[in-house]
Amino acid sequence: MVCIRCQMVVKSELEQLGLHYTYVKIGEANIVEHLAPEKLEELDLALKKSGLRLMDNKKSILVEKTKSAIIELVHYTEEQIKVNLSDYLSEKLNYDYTYLSNLFSEVKGITIEKFYLTHKIEKVKELIVYDELTLTEIAYKMHYSSVGHLSNQFKKITGLTPSHFKNLKNQRRNTLEDV
Repeated sequence: MVCIRCQMVVKSELEQLGLHYTYVKIGEANIVEHLAPEKLEELDLALKKSGLRLMDNKKSILVEKTKSAIIELVHYTEEQIKVNLSDYLSEKLNYDYTYLSNLFSEVKGITIEKFYLTHKIEKVKELIVYDELTLTEIAYKMHYSSVGHLSNQFKKITGLTPSHFKNLKNQRRNTLEDV
């Protein structure tokens, strides 16, 4: 689950199956009952119909939690983190960053840093398309040290300058699920 809509789908499916939960967060749900294998399969099928899936591999779950923490940080949090990304993830997930980083790269085929920067640029694209903020305001909002730094990173990832991107009316943003 990487978006709020996914959370709503999971809650709805749990309720339709008569399952009680204490929380549904991006990337995880805590179900009160012990699930019999039949009920677990029923839940899995219901989620698959919505394009979601259950995960039971501990490594995959940790990678998904890492992804969710980054997505939440970039797309749903206004505050700038007070520590660097590695410390933030280590603290949030209670794992050594080196382990998280190696596992993430092994499973996803990209580094945590690349995943983070890609999401930051997707958020920048969104803000550019909305056309409510100047590039300076976007750089500040996204915690870049300068407009130049933002522009360089934007061009490195997209191949376009932010102003060229803004002028392309047909350029579409990727959905969070596709990043």
